[in-house]
Amino acid sequence: MDKISIVGLGLGLATILVGQVLEGGHVSSLIQPTAMLIVFGGTLGAVMLQSPMPVFLAGMRMGVWVFFPPAIDPQKLISDIGHWSQVARKEGLLALEEQIPSVPDPFARKGLQLLVDGAEPDRLRQVLDVEIGAYEAKLKLASKIWESAGGYSPTIGIIGAVMGLIHVMENLADPAKLGSGIAVAFVATIYGVGAANLVFLPIAKKLMAIISILVIQREMLVDGLVGIANGDNPRIVESRLQGYLA
Repeated sequence: MDKISIVGLGLGLATILVGQVLEGGHVSSLIQPTAMLIVFGGTLGAVMLQSPMPVFLAGMRMGVWVFFPPAIDPQKLISDIGHWSQVARKEGLLALEEQIPSVPDPFARKGLQLLVDGAEPDRLRQVLDVEIGAYEAKLKLASKIWESAGGYSPTIGIIGAVMGLIHVMENLADPAKLGSGIAVAFVATIYGVGAANLVFLPIAKKLMAIISILVIQREMLVDGLVGIANGDNPRIVESRLQGYLA
């Protein structure tokens, strides 16, 4: 669990609520179901409209990464590559075939299989780099739905504010109805701007950072496999990969 994400989200929301109380307001005044429906429903609809269904669903699933990021352990990867390098140096590349079933990552299994099949180092890098590029593009496309939500929600919040003001103008003769319209107008703006800057855009940035780390880890793997294909000394291979963590 990524504790800093939980603390950051909680701190952002808490400061707004505490500020509201310190100014003499009530937290309940920030709870407006109509404004919430307009802003979050409208934002969801806009994001769904712009995205193909597989991309939208992938992006929603990726939102969990903010609190439960995928397993990333570069030191273990370096250790595994060092082990494979020693096996290849002592017993030959064909001996790596026995290692493939125990590797959980499909990308790593593919790389090892290419080594066993005798792929040239340049060809090995070319094939795996193409897959890395496609992998990165797919993840970035899915993560952009959160960035898009951060762009749409403030504008939809303004729409909610305008709708609230229209309601106010229609009921100028009835003062009892003015309060609810004004409340929807201002709270809708708060929802739109707050959701964009406290939730949607930070999530998008966090996902991009995680994607960058995942891509770098795959690039480390490719570099290590190419070193094995070139017959480099295992210590040299591990030392070069440690440079990614500097």
